[in-house]
Amino acid sequence: MTVGTHGESSVNPPAGGASRADGPGPEGLVQVAAKIRDAVESVIEGKPQAVRLALTVLLAEGHLLIEDVPGVGKTMLAKALARSIDCSVRRVQFTPDLLPSDITGVSAYNQERREFEFKPGPVFANIVVGDEINRASPKTQSALLECMEERQVTVDGVTYGLQAPFMVIATQNPVEMEGTYPLPEAQRDRFTARISMGYPDQAAELEMLDVHGRSSPLDRLRPVADAADVRSLVGVVHRVHMAAGVRQYAVDLITATRNHPDLRLGASPRATLQLVRAARAYAALDDRDYVVPDDLQALAVPVLAHRLLPTAEAQIERRLPEQVVTDLVGRLPVPGPRR
Repeated sequence: MTVGTHGESSVNPPAGGASRADGPGPEGLVQVAAKIRDAVESVIEGKPQAVRLALTVLLAEGHLLIEDVPGVGKTMLAKALARSIDCSVRRVQFTPDLLPSDITGVSAYNQERREFEFKPGPVFANIVVGDEINRASPKTQSALLECMEERQVTVDGVTYGLQAPFMVIATQNPVEMEGTYPLPEAQRDRFTARISMGYPDQAAELEMLDVHGRSSPLDRLRPVADAADVRSLVGVVHRVHMAAGVRQYAVDLITATRNHPDLRLGASPRATLQLVRAARAYAALDDRDYVVPDDLQALAVPVLAHRLLPTAEAQIERRLPEQVVTDLVGRLPVPGPRR
């Protein structure tokens, strides 16, 4: 469904609302975001929607989960987005023997000072790339819960804040694969969106052979924005208007997941907040300072499906949460024009 389908009938720009002049510098949000998108797409061939969703999650101050089979570019997408922004980046390879302290950091005794000092872990970065997160134990996975939700880390009773922007980009293999642990529900709920790369089409794969055949394009990727730019972009997203009818539509969509007979666990209030934040970012990337229902519809599956748990009957009949969300989007009435 295109963005313009319900735009004029469902919501109009607020009087005196945010304009593009409020953007980060003379170029504005769309221009800066386009530079980041183009930089990532110079590495990731034929996946513009996946790149846009990743950028949407960044501007929504969220976290991204990339799930797919090995070899389709999950880690490459995470690295490309991280390298396109000139800020601190740390990568964590999740393995079965990884400990929570390997992520958050540890207090170590300093013999010279005769006192304990904190040695920060890789989570103290603007962008944390967690590779194959579901190969670590649930205990280690849970080390990310506090930092993903509260932007802080507590070690030995002392709390350390994390600098903005802060984003976790995690990759995982499908849970059916050997050596994987399913993510706890609490952690899945902290990821704003889950995307799948999928196999490239033939044209993109042929182009990939030319681009990646001799050397990795990641080696040539240079930052096109910095942390201050991202913080300014996030400020613009905060000013995107959402009419009362569109907010009610978001709540209706979330409520419908809690009452659906195929689901034993619906979407949480956190999911409502993250859907709204992502919709604001999605609208801003279209150079709009107001959200339309189409923004929510476009984001419903990637933002909601990974949080939902199907009933045993639905699993037997292979009714996936993605299908449930798509069905709800098709059935729920869309807000009408304001009178």
